[in-house]
Amino acid sequence: MKFSIFNFQFSRKKGGFTLVETLVAISIFTISILGLMSVLASGISNTNYAKTKMVASYLAQEGIEYMRNMRDTYVLNTEVSGNSWAGFKAKLNPCNPSNGCRFNTIFPYNVSVCNNPNDCKLYIENGTYSTNPSGVDSGFTRKIWMNTISPDEVKIHSTVSWTQGSGSHYVTFSENLFNWVE
Repeated sequence: MKFSIFNFQFSRKKGGFTLVETLVAISIFTISILGLMSVLASGISNTNYAKTKMVASYLAQEGIEYMRNMRDTYVLNTEVSGNSWAGFKAKLNPCNPSNGCRFNTIFPYNVSVCNNPNDCKLYIENGTYSTNPSGVDSGFTRKIWMNTISPDEVKIHSTVSWTQGSGSHYVTFSENLFNWVE
């Protein structure tokens, strides 16, 4: 079909895209790219959460291991005054679920009650986590506490908490320890 305006002749080609078709195609492409970016961002966020939760789990388990080591040291090293099963329990007696305790990792294991959230923060120094504030704040807080089950059995709890994104998270491990020396 040909038509003319002022002696110009225009012919309509049957191939090619109109402006509307091009805009619709660009819109569909943009929406699909935004969806893909959203999925990728969610995946990265989930990966970071999994990594942080794994570190928190290791730190909680480490707290249990330190308590087991403390128990063994107190029970086996009876030459030092106050070292016994009763001495171990007395060291952790002030630690309860409402406040928890922190500890240093070197004998004689100074255990102190966490009176505020900053008392139980973990810091990174030379690649290791400790309660020494001279390091860099790791973002984790670890609290240890004990429940007495019987005269020869206690349950140790180790909770590591952190804030990530818009929420607070925590991991708690527990283990029963026994007076295995008579």
